[in-house]
Amino acid sequence: MKEPEDLAEACRDWWRTGIIAMRPGEIRIRGYPIEQLVGRLSFAEMIWLMLRGELPEAGRARLLEAALVAAVDHGPQAPSIAIARMAVTCGVGINNAVASAVNVLGEVHGGAAEQAMELYARVEAETAAGRPLEEAVAAAVEGWRRERGRHLPGFGHRFHPVDPRAPSLLALVEEAAGEGIVEGRTVAVARAIEALLGSRSRRPVPLNIDGAV
Repeated sequence: MKEPEDLAEACRDWWRTGIIAMRPGEIRIRGYPIEQLVGRLSFAEMIWLMLRGELPEAGRARLLEAALVAAVDHGPQAPSIAIARMAVTCGVGINNAVASAVNVLGEVHGGAAEQAMELYARVEAETAAGRPLEEAVAAAVEGWRRERGRHLPGFGHRFHPVDPRAPSLLALVEEAAGEGIVEGRTVAVARAIEALLGSRSRRPVPLNIDGAV
């Protein structure tokens, strides 16, 4: 049987996290005193620090900031936004409305960016195995459609002929790649998938915000 001191330490361990440490009069985020961060970091830089455990380079922080700006409310066509607006008309408070919206986020709505990254990773795995980019894209797309259906996450939009957010984000990433801030491999993969889809369709199937983020 454990001693009371051991049990107390086990309880403290359960609540410990590498993200934040708090003591009376002291708050540290990833080891940095909060007073050194307030007024120094942007919100995007703070998110980066919390998620990755390090302060971002200025160029990377600008890219994250741009992605956050692009992802703000873009009209009632999005299911989660429509649900939140409908909830408010029922007389509930803002907390209830936001909770209603969050509850519909998943693979079908809200999860496309993660799925797009999975698709890109498949392409990169093919290129790492020695395949040229165009062949790697074709193999990854065919494999994805065979397993999950014809729709590819990150491409096409049911409302916009061209998602107006995606080109701006891609241009920023390509500029950052040219400056050596990021590698830019994922942009090349996304462009190659976009080209393949366009060559197989009567109309363009451009990258959307999920594929760009």
